[in-house]
Amino acid sequence: MSVNKSAKPFASVAEEAVIGLMRTAEVVRRRLAGAIEPEGITAQQFNVLRILRGAGERGLPTLEIAERMIEHAPGITRMIDRLIAKELVARERCAEDRRIVYCAITNEGRSLLARLDGPVREADCAALKEITERDQRGLIAMLDAIRAGGAE
Repeated sequence: MSVNKSAKPFASVAEEAVIGLMRTAEVVRRRLAGAIEPEGITAQQFNVLRILRGAGERGLPTLEIAERMIEHAPGITRMIDRLIAKELVARERCAEDRRIVYCAITNEGRSLLARLDGPVREADCAALKEITERDQRGLIAMLDAIRAGGAE
């Protein structure tokens, strides 16, 4: 049952659902931030590191990292620069095509993610503790459907 504390009802169920989704995303984002920010990185930097950890040794081109981001990041190059300054990411130009720049996670970046795996898992579980695993799977399916309908 939804709780609408506003005196004015929503114009539609869709509007209420979208507002609820946005508010919930903010709650989850704050939990994640609480887990990762003590290590001196932002949620977007954490996302880049997770993408690169999954990419393997060679890493990924900068533009592909940007495409895989959860949140659109117009300043991907500056973000990568900050991660390089923290020695969490390394960058190298492609020998075959100098226009392509590959980024890869460093050992320091892997160590940081290893330290964060537990706290992030706890934050994720805490965010979803009120719903069953079955409902979580249903939620994943619904969110996938929403994203598929809004793919650009």
